[in-house]
Amino acid sequence: MNRPVKQAIARENTLVRRIEKAAKEHQLLKPSERLLVAVSAGVDSMVLLDVLRRLSKAFDWQLHVAHFNHRVRGRSSDADEKLVRRIAASLNIPVWVESADVRKFAWTQKISIEMAARQLRHEFFARVAREHEIQTLAVAHHADDQVELFFVRLLRGAGPEGLAGMDWSGQSPADPKLRLVRPLLDCAKQELLEYARSGKLKFREDRTNQSLDILRNRIRHELLPLLQKRYQPALRKTTLRLMDILRAESEFLDGLVTLQKMEPDQTTKRPLPPHPSPLPWGEGKDPPAFSRFPTALQRRLMHRQLIELGVQPNFELIEELRHSADTPVMIGPDRVLTRDAAGKITLEPLSGQSFDDQSVIVRFSQESGAVAFGGVEIDWRLDLVAAPFKLPKSASGTESFDAAKVGPSIELRHWRPGDRFQPIGMSKAVKLQDLFVNQKISRPERHKLLVAASSAGDIVWVEGLRISERFKLDSHSQRQLKWRWHRP
Repeated sequence: MNRPVKQAIARENTLVRRIEKAAKEHQLLKPSERLLVAVSAGVDSMVLLDVLRRLSKAFDWQLHVAHFNHRVRGRSSDADEKLVRRIAASLNIPVWVESADVRKFAWTQKISIEMAARQLRHEFFARVAREHEIQTLAVAHHADDQVELFFVRLLRGAGPEGLAGMDWSGQSPADPKLRLVRPLLDCAKQELLEYARSGKLKFREDRTNQSLDILRNRIRHELLPLLQKRYQPALRKTTLRLMDILRAESEFLDGLVTLQKMEPDQTTKRPLPPHPSPLPWGEGKDPPAFSRFPTALQRRLMHRQLIELGVQPNFELIEELRHSADTPVMIGPDRVLTRDAAGKITLEPLSGQSFDDQSVIVRFSQESGAVAFGGVEIDWRLDLVAAPFKLPKSASGTESFDAAKVGPSIELRHWRPGDRFQPIGMSKAVKLQDLFVNQKISRPERHKLLVAASSAGDIVWVEGLRISERFKLDSHSQRQLKWRWHRP
């Protein structure tokens, strides 16, 4: 046996042993269990399948393969499916395949293609697991995915729990009864490539991974190489270390949240986190009002509640709820969240709510959305501003604003005494009441018109009037908020 072959075998065995050790250390897999392996045909999932196949004899695992054809890349997607079917058949492993029109689903749900693909994929995995009585799903996320995810979330302003990244195990986003495990989480991408090449594993490259139109790809191909070359050669190591620290602190805070939610007579039945004073207000004392909780605990309490309500938590949503008790926050065309003074969050349908003299907050956490309030139907979308810059032509029921100036949310409400507004083209703000008089808008009609205000309280838009000078598009604008409204 020549030296290169011996080195290849040693490399393969080393990676297999590392993954086996990680699986034991983090209690990922149990002996004699049925295991569903998500296989996309990429090198990561092909290595995962091969390693689990090698270890399955010792642990008596019953492997099943699941492949979801997103039908996004046409013939290339079909070629991925054929390869997965062929490999599974050669290994005598059952394979389950499903396909869907991800683009159409994304369009109908008003979400990104990436979000649509993830939702449909995990719903398929969960169905397969239920039908075949499988309790564990193995996915091929690796160390490079962790580092990329850290910078994606960092650029989007995530908090500690987001920057902590993916854990070794967790719940499936589609079914909490399905356990999701990541055996490759401390393996580098290059190690997986070397393993695949030395073992002559078949895999296919996804060309969309090279597209610089996608933020994650720009981070992978532009930002990370620059940081490694010019600033920190050990970037992956230091980033993963920071993520591990953040994860440990997040788990500690989760322990505090669990204690806070328990009944007083239950706290003695659960070991306290390893900290001299785990409760922020001290042991043996009644908790203060929610507003007096430490900020970190307020955020974590709401983060936990949002997850339990099936709502995707993000910093803007948590902060809006944290600062505004009893103010409805819109999270879709027909759902609102409300936090009471005690910190409890409720999720209710919009229908049946009475907003006669109230307000509702609309968040721009997705690329598009819709809301109905005060008898007005509103659709909005976030788009890039085309270059070279040209002022958009105004049309009835349509406006465009500078998205950065507007901010992450607006408050929809009715006219209030003392409101001031600076219509586009005017040098200063004037009383909204004076504008109504000048426009000859009757008093009953004034109280029906909608007003949109920024989080700072500045009026962005008044139904039927011009937009605000302060929020107009200009040559420095990068993203625009397109706003369409209709009063049936």
